[in-house]
Amino acid sequence: MIFVRKRFLKQLGCVAVGLLMFGCASASVHPSQEPNIVFIFADDLGYGDLGCYGSTRNRTPHIDQMAAEGMRFTDFYVTSGVCTPSRSSLMTGCYPRRVNLHVDSNDKWVLFPNAKKGLHPDEITIAEILKKEGYATACIGKWHLGDQKDFLPTKQGFDYYYGIPYSNDMNRKQIPLPLMRNEEVIQAPAIQPTLTQDYTREALAFIEKNKGKPFFLYLPHTMVHLPLQASPDFKDKSANGRYGDAVEEVDWSTGVILKKLKDLGIDGDTIVIFSSDNGSNGHRGGSNAPLRGFKGDTDEGGMRVPFIIRGPNRVPANAVCRELASTIDILPTFAQLSGGTVPGDRIVDGRNIWPLMSGQKGAKSPHEAFYFYHTTQLQAVRSGQWKLILPQTSKKRGWSKEESNTPLRLINLAEDIHEDNDLSKQFPEIVTMLMALADKARSDLGDMKNNGTGQRDAGWVQEPTPLLLKKP
Repeated sequence: MIFVRKRFLKQLGCVAVGLLMFGCASASVHPSQEPNIVFIFADDLGYGDLGCYGSTRNRTPHIDQMAAEGMRFTDFYVTSGVCTPSRSSLMTGCYPRRVNLHVDSNDKWVLFPNAKKGLHPDEITIAEILKKEGYATACIGKWHLGDQKDFLPTKQGFDYYYGIPYSNDMNRKQIPLPLMRNEEVIQAPAIQPTLTQDYTREALAFIEKNKGKPFFLYLPHTMVHLPLQASPDFKDKSANGRYGDAVEEVDWSTGVILKKLKDLGIDGDTIVIFSSDNGSNGHRGGSNAPLRGFKGDTDEGGMRVPFIIRGPNRVPANAVCRELASTIDILPTFAQLSGGTVPGDRIVDGRNIWPLMSGQKGAKSPHEAFYFYHTTQLQAVRSGQWKLILPQTSKKRGWSKEESNTPLRLINLAEDIHEDNDLSKQFPEIVTMLMALADKARSDLGDMKNNGTGQRDAGWVQEPTPLLLKKP
């Protein structure tokens, strides 16, 4: 089949409108069909780690310029404070419990090397939807949705894969951290200081190769996950230690990719998104300011992340959106942009948020509620400006710590972004409303050991095979 790219609409005039308290600060810019899409996903980058989100410690001029030329979301969420469940939602448009990737086979929080579990091959990913619409697709970077053959990106809609299959701290004596090309290990252990530059080189080559047709580049960086690494070009060059070095190298990579799009004359045909898979762990220089909490928990700092979208002629410049949105919304939105369809034979939790991204006047969040799960446990629910922190007799927090007898708390996030003041006694009717929404989630998605009616199976391999470098 010969694919012919559809022509893009000319840039429409944009009339500025006032910033709404919970709306998007711009007039609407209409999308064109079939744009190229680049999704850059940092690892463990905090809400307060970018200049455009208030950082004074890290230099991020290229990402800041993206925000100036596009839209910055203030209330954008991932579905988990840790890697695997968060990434499962981006790929499928579903909460992690929906696709059974909220825990691994041993009830741990993420997948580990040689895991039995992985993203089920029957799940439909963003890449599969876009591939069906004629897109070239590549995943370059950290995958972390299963390291067995049937779970790798090449079996989930990606034409090309280059990267590591799980986190960079999972370097084992028996299974050295593998760097892969497609389904083959090409280096073990992976040379970590050059990974950001290696990913960037591969990304540029993919863009160059596919400049004549629509493409989807998913670029999940390894940084700034511990152990922190930076190439000699960036090592010891920042004012924020090795953390700042790694952040600034990711910023450099983003700038190089944006320049490549301009040099090829396809900048106006491309949407670029920058975000993070969860909040910062708060160690070694990371920041979630002004939010409470860290990676691994359900406080805002664990799950509210930076989100910037840039798309000339489609996304208004210098815009801010204060509506609630999430990674579960990316699949339905990309489906709409590509002319594809959301799977109709299963529940997809996300909604099309292009009205928000394009600055449509009066656009509102499509979500009645957003749910905060930590591993198996439902810990909070948000609706509008209100967040209800649910009472727990044994509340799992962070990686393994438990807090007993945690009380119910109602937070007005519009006025109390740090979650300090409990308003449950002042607004009992809102507590009742949010408790009812929590009960809906428990029925559908489950809670603790109680399964929900809407859960699906994860992929499973009874006897996994480790990813090892083949001996010559």
